[in-house]
Amino acid sequence: MATGFGLGYLPIAPGTWGSLGGVALAMGGPMLLVAFMGSLVAQVTGARALATGIKPQVIDGILCVLVGLAGVWASRHAAMHFRKSDPGPVVIDEISGQLIAYLPLGALRFAGGGWKYVLLGFVLFRVLDIIKPPPARQAEKWRHGWGIMADDWFAGLYAALILWLVKWAGWLG
Repeated sequence: MATGFGLGYLPIAPGTWGSLGGVALAMGGPMLLVAFMGSLVAQVTGARALATGIKPQVIDGILCVLVGLAGVWASRHAAMHFRKSDPGPVVIDEISGQLIAYLPLGALRFAGGGWKYVLLGFVLFRVLDIIKPPPARQAEKWRHGWGIMADDWFAGLYAALILWLVKWAGWLG
């Protein structure tokens, strides 16, 4: 899980591959999560559950929290396994940060021109993850998996803010 199911082992730019895994999860994950939640509610209550009334941002937020918490756990164990504070093959942090970057989009990413926002969100996140504006660099020092994840969360938050401003201004149509 920490390696993005193998993406972190790709020989060139594992962080970029991890971010692309985040893009794929952002595109398909919400639908899978809605199906899982509906199935879970149906099993617990015995009723047929439809999650169509839930806003896309809520589903995206739930997905971000689930991946983020799983990432803290997995990256902590991976750091112990690799005996490094932030092992190169660990890309769950990029996946999680990329999901955060897309929070302002909601269902827009599935619309006709949504690909422009998806591409911009990917580029923004990668650039911000590489340059690590404050407090991202400081967050890398946190312990027990939190530091591995948190710098990417900050990069994702910055990317989300810029993406929201671009969306609000209508610069991409």
